[in-house]
Amino acid sequence: MELEKMNVQCNSVVDGNCEEVCPEKVIKFKPPLYKQRYQFVRDLVDRHEPKKVADLGCGETELLRLLKIYPCIQLLVGVDIDEEKLQSNGHHLSPYLGEFVKPRNLDLTVTLYHGSVVERDSRLLGFDLITCIELIEHLDSDHLARFPEVVFGYLSPAMIVISTPNSEFNPLFPIVTLRDADHKFEWNRTEFQTWALEVANRYNYSVEFTGVGTPPAGAEHVGFCTQIGVFRKNSAAAPGPCVPEQHHRHVYKAVYTTTYPSLQQERVLRFELVGEVLLQVERLRLGHLRMLREQKRESGTLPRDPSAARSLMLGAVFTEAEKARIENSPQPFCEGDRFCIPLQRLLAYPRLHRLPVDEERVRSLLADSVCFSSDGSAVMVDLHNSWDYEPEDN
Repeated sequence: MELEKMNVQCNSVVDGNCEEVCPEKVIKFKPPLYKQRYQFVRDLVDRHEPKKVADLGCGETELLRLLKIYPCIQLLVGVDIDEEKLQSNGHHLSPYLGEFVKPRNLDLTVTLYHGSVVERDSRLLGFDLITCIELIEHLDSDHLARFPEVVFGYLSPAMIVISTPNSEFNPLFPIVTLRDADHKFEWNRTEFQTWALEVANRYNYSVEFTGVGTPPAGAEHVGFCTQIGVFRKNSAAAPGPCVPEQHHRHVYKAVYTTTYPSLQQERVLRFELVGEVLLQVERLRLGHLRMLREQKRESGTLPRDPSAARSLMLGAVFTEAEKARIENSPQPFCEGDRFCIPLQRLLAYPRLHRLPVDEERVRSLLADSVCFSSDGSAVMVDLHNSWDYEPEDN
């Protein structure tokens, strides 16, 4: 684990040994530097809404856990050389109970692969965003030379984010060696930007440089503690040669995979739809009975305005636009002892309105769960049932 992430007080990092130094010499970041790096990626996801995202060198999957909540992402992949870490952290990416209770609108599949970032695997082709957070400094010279060819040339995603330590910041730390014992190198800003620009030009990308971890006052000249390059594929980039076998190159080992419940899955959509319809039908039925009882109490006078009862049924949880949409939909009605609620009325309610269904789809999904009117335009239930409470007349 990196020194700046641990906030360790030390003046050397050799084989994991640290010597304590004066606390005032230690730089602490708020939020911690690793959180700032992850937030940088999250901000990019917010702005660009990628559907397919891969984190190379995902380690303990912390970034993946933060990204899985974004509704735009439909495929989330982590790759790491440490299989044990992937196996021990996969469960953190499983859906929670709440994600079954309130499913996503779009599918999400999360997969962890054991493999090297300098190996080609066709399952990572066509991604919108690939992140390499504090990765390249762990590569030896041979792997670093192969890295651009694989990530930029072969995988060729729309956007790539690469972060790496800025060695110009190191004198501000109480250390005399690299920030982490596993780092093979640490570049200054000129070295990183020279490498990044050469890679971008070779593979037809543009690159912008920024960073996280602001230096303390008086040391602004050293730049950010972590330097970041954001690479975007040029829109005029010519497609590479089509090699059919490249789409069937599977060298990574799948260690963990899970699929989240979503409204794109028919069984999930039906469950959500049936539950919401039955709940709303019962609320409307009880509201109608309440209105009838009030009218009965006032027999001999003008009936109470039904709109008052309807407003009561709407309650205070709806916005004005939602109330207007509901009020403008067809009203429930009775046919003898049967209470009928038009489908258009049901679909006007917020939780049903957000579902990706029209009336025809609703009828198909509800066919085995509710009774419809003869023309199929309304759901029908008995107006009274044995559980209804009927107050005694005074």
